[in-house]
Amino acid sequence: MSSASALPPWPALPSLRLAVVGHVEWVQFLAVDQLPRPGAIGHALQTLEEPAGGGAVVAVQMARLLKQPVQFFTALGRDAVGEAAVQRLEQLGLELHVAWRDAPTRRGLSLVDREGDRAITVIGERLSPSLDDALPWEDLARCDGLFVTAADPPLLRACRGAKVLAATPRVRLPVLQQAAVPLDALIGSGLDPGELVDPDQLNPAPQALIRTEGASGGISSPGGRYLAAPLPGPMVESYGCGDSFAAGVVTGMAAQWPLADAIRLGAQCGAVCATRFGPYG
Repeated sequence: MSSASALPPWPALPSLRLAVVGHVEWVQFLAVDQLPRPGAIGHALQTLEEPAGGGAVVAVQMARLLKQPVQFFTALGRDAVGEAAVQRLEQLGLELHVAWRDAPTRRGLSLVDREGDRAITVIGERLSPSLDDALPWEDLARCDGLFVTAADPPLLRACRGAKVLAATPRVRLPVLQQAAVPLDALIGSGLDPGELVDPDQLNPAPQALIRTEGASGGISSPGGRYLAAPLPGPMVESYGCGDSFAAGVVTGMAAQWPLADAIRLGAQCGAVCATRFGPYG
């Protein structure tokens, strides 16, 4: 089930040029009978491998909303995992621009039990694109909406050419501070201490600060508290819900929707993601 099919009858999204600059992690998803604990032997009930991570999940969700390719600028290791990630992400509707690295592609392991509790382990360093990479960065200035999950300060500054620029705190605070660009939105988890950025730490402060709180909805400044969307089916797991939310918000903002409507779109995308195993279904 795609997120687009679950949307309420809002105006159709216009044709938009969207892009994501960010990272990929090749993730093995395991549905298990119990999360690991000392001395216990668990069993995997279902398995799946996908190129995931924030950058990939946001880009795929945008492509599904628009029903058209979305550009994804990323960095991958020059290995079999990196090659497999390119093939799969192209199947999922992305136009990839890859900076190849002589380092392993980052991997991850995501476990979820029958109650939906989750544990994630990442393996290796996150590979991030840089403005020094020979990629078509001139395309960024032609974007109606752009989301960033990983970049260096010069690249984040180059991203400001987009009409709407949003980022996640996972870009990392020093990068946000050194780039010193006016973000249209900073979107991150209000429950993860690693993503709690005080807007006073940024100069200029983002025009909108949006913090998600899972099933409790979240808080937007401006705007105040917002509600989570009802799940269109049984809860399966939460991997990718926050990134799917961010994709919906940025898509709505790029379409010039009011922020409250963009957040509602994001909440719907996150709700649909929660009903599937893995981030793409």
